[in-house]
Amino acid sequence: MAKQVPLVDYLELGDDPHLVANECTSCGARFFDRRNACASCEGTAFKKAAISTTGEVRAYTIVAFAAPGVPVPYVAALIDCAGTSVRANLLNVTPDPEHVTLGMKVRLITEVIGTDDEGTEAIGFGFEPLGG
Repeated sequence: MAKQVPLVDYLELGDDPHLVANECTSCGARFFDRRNACASCEGTAFKKAAISTTGEVRAYTIVAFAAPGVPVPYVAALIDCAGTSVRANLLNVTPDPEHVTLGMKVRLITEVIGTDDEGTEAIGFGFEPLGG
């Protein structure tokens, strides 16, 4: 198997890929980027928290225009994963309002988004609809 590296440092790969947030130990607010202080309570202590791999679409937009080389249309969405908001693209779904709905149940998936000259794969993530 090729060596794999996550595109973002909050994506954990392996047998059970998932996202990991920095959770404020004072108020429980979660952030995917590094923090010196909590934006909610100004606390300065954080712990790692695994994020649910399933969720619901809370908001979305169908992107019709993008930078050169980015295939369109695609769906950019805000996913509620058991109380943690995750911004990600919806994958494996037709990008139109007949196939994407608010409240749609989705699950985290990973995909190879590029390979370097040594064969190392960059792994990104998105969400796909659950069930049929």
